Amino acid sequence: MNAIPHIITERVDDIPLLLEQMQRMGLPALLDAHFPTHGNWQGLSLGWLTTIWLSSILSRGDHRLVHVEPWVGNRLWTLRTTTGQDVQSLDFTDDRLEIVLRRLSDDTRWGAFEAALNQHTVRVYDLSTARVHVDSTSASTYATVTAGGLFQFGHSKDDRPDLPQVKVMQAVLDPLGMPLATDVVSGERADDPLYMPCIERVQASVGRHGLFYVGDCKMASRETRARIAAAGDFTCARCLRCNWPKASSTRPLRRSAMVNTSSARSFEKGHRVNRR
Repeated sequence: MNAIPHIITERVDDIPLLLEQMQRMGLPALLDAHFPTHGNWQGLSLGWLTTIWLSSILSRGDHRLVHVEPWVGNRLWTLRTTTGQDVQSLDFTDDRLEIVLRRLSDDTRWGAFEAALNQHTVRVYDLSTARVHVDSTSASTYATVTAGGLFQFGHSKDDRPDLPQVKVMQAVLDPLGMPLATDVVSGERADDPLYMPCIERVQASVGRHGLFYVGDCKMASRETRARIAAAGDFTCARCLRCNWPKASSTRPLRRSAMVNTSSARSFEKGHRVNRR
């Protein structure tokens, strides 16, 4: 008699695509290099654990820890075949994922990892870094407000001043939309002082000058423009002239282009932008 074949049935979805793309970006190796683990760490490395966890978040659209372990358990063959790693569902317990989150919360190590990832991605895919768009957004929530926590009351862009919010500042390659730097801050923070920390990380990670930073009127403060110009970069921000101090509007900074929407379009076509 012929032996009965052993058939494995798993829901694959977009998991192989996500994992292959992250491997091409060098994500597992970069995470392992910048976030070393304790000598007693067993099982999957932090880099592979984070990469598979991220594929779960992207595939399911759910960031909750409690569902990761059973999700992995139902796709062991797919995950092992795609990654070449000995994946076990016990690698993804809540406690283990919390350890990963604590290690990733190290701002110094994260900054170094972010810079290395940007350099690797831009180099491998030969991406243009001529123009960077910098802007912020906020997300309202029904979370409880705690002292020193991320969720705080502040100026609401969602017209929900009754809800606490968290604020995100991001710099992305324009028009591709690839994130270069991301800052998550508490919801009561003003936008103006959030631009330069994000821009300085981009300048450090890209490793070149002469970039064109595009932002809204909150990026147009004189101090922000001065620091961007001092680094050899350019700015383009929409400003209401009536809100400028007279001295500021009559003595512009070199390399700083204060333009309206039509002028920005002219810049896109390679035309000269009038600097005020």
